[in-house]
Amino acid sequence: MCYPTPQELGLAARALADEHPGEVRLRQAGTSRAGQPIWVLSVAATAAAGPVGTAGGDARSVLVVAGAHANEPVGGATALSLARRLLRDPAPRAGCGWHFLLCADPDGADLHRTPRPYSLLDYHRYFFRPPGPEQPEWAPSLLPADRLPPETLALTALIDELRPVLQASLHATDLGGTWVQLTRDIPGLAEPFATSAAELRIPVENGASDAAGWPSPGPGIFVIPQPGSEAAGAFHPEDTRLSTWYHAHRYAGTTAIVEVPMWASDLVDDPAPHPDPRGALRMLAGRLTADAALVGAARERARDAGRDGERDGDRDRDRDRDGPHPGGYEDPAAAPLLRAVDWTLALIPRITVEWTGAGAPTEATAAYIASIDAFGRRLSLRAAAMLLRVLRAEGHPAAPGLDRLVTGWCEEFAARFGARWIPVATQVEHQSRTVLAAYERLVAADRATGRA
Repeated sequence: MCYPTPQELGLAARALADEHPGEVRLRQAGTSRAGQPIWVLSVAATAAAGPVGTAGGDARSVLVVAGAHANEPVGGATALSLARRLLRDPAPRAGCGWHFLLCADPDGADLHRTPRPYSLLDYHRYFFRPPGPEQPEWAPSLLPADRLPPETLALTALIDELRPVLQASLHATDLGGTWVQLTRDIPGLAEPFATSAAELRIPVENGASDAAGWPSPGPGIFVIPQPGSEAAGAFHPEDTRLSTWYHAHRYAGTTAIVEVPMWASDLVDDPAPHPDPRGALRMLAGRLTADAALVGAARERARDAGRDGERDGDRDRDRDRDGPHPGGYEDPAAAPLLRAVDWTLALIPRITVEWTGAGAPTEATAAYIASIDAFGRRLSLRAAAMLLRVLRAEGHPAAPGLDRLVTGWCEEFAARFGARWIPVATQVEHQSRTVLAAYERLVAADRATGRA
């Protein structure tokens, strides 16, 4: 099983709609910046009183969002698998329509081309993750409303239309474990989540760096602190509560962000106390600073070469840095890749200050420090990998040296964490089980409180 491309997702969804015309509908929810369709696949409630895929025809709705991060392609496969599962076993559709945004960022997904990565190095050869302001879910936390990208507008319009009781956002991590972030607690979710992870041999990330200090009702389950909470938060350049995850709260909905690893590591599942968290964080901050400096130096060499190319005068080049040929580069992919490189490099100093500041924890688990270690490694590695794509396409003299750096970092990352590949079908199965369990527990909680 491979990770499907946006085009393959659309074709498979069309086939499913053709096979089940009375139950399944495929429609276009919007258009990307590059003009690609943003598809939503709807599976009707078994007790629907109106047209398929309309909020008015279903007692309640679930919205599953895939592909919000271009480098996390498992979500589309999970969305299709869930839709097929709901057709085979319609019990979760009783009074509830299920809607699948198949790829929230098709332009980004086209730039991240790894349908079947055989190693961390293979995964990073054609890596792409856009800067925060260009990510559909995060853009509202970083941009004013009049500058939101069309992908974000399509997602928020879908939430406004469907008013989902549950929004499930499907995410992945390159190396680590599985965890769930919730905008509100879903009582009882921890048990089926842990059972699924154990059966599928996926470690539970007990100290996810994304959720440091957040309330945790069970291993790997983290509830985003509410406004005004005294809970210590993880470092985020974005305000999580301004993301599209919280848009569902306008309609009393809850969002569950389900993370699954591509490669597993048991280090992120170690609850033992770390002997010196602050010392470890200082060391990790120093390493990240040094690694970022290496990438930054290569970026400056690329910038200088681009200026030289602009001065050649032999070709008509677009000199707008955000245009199709930034800095004199011919590859149209260079513009988004370099924006992502620059955004990541600018983010790193803020993160290292956070790790070494007065708010750094005096007590932490080994799992948390391992998660921070992995987070730091992937930041510099991602920036280097995206820059390498640009330099390699141009035949830049700095490309071979950067290639060796990326190769070495990937090998060190995999060796340090004992990386173990999780088959795509297993990733899909765990995400599917977790989404279904989240909905079942949410409905049970609503019934217990009289909301259902």
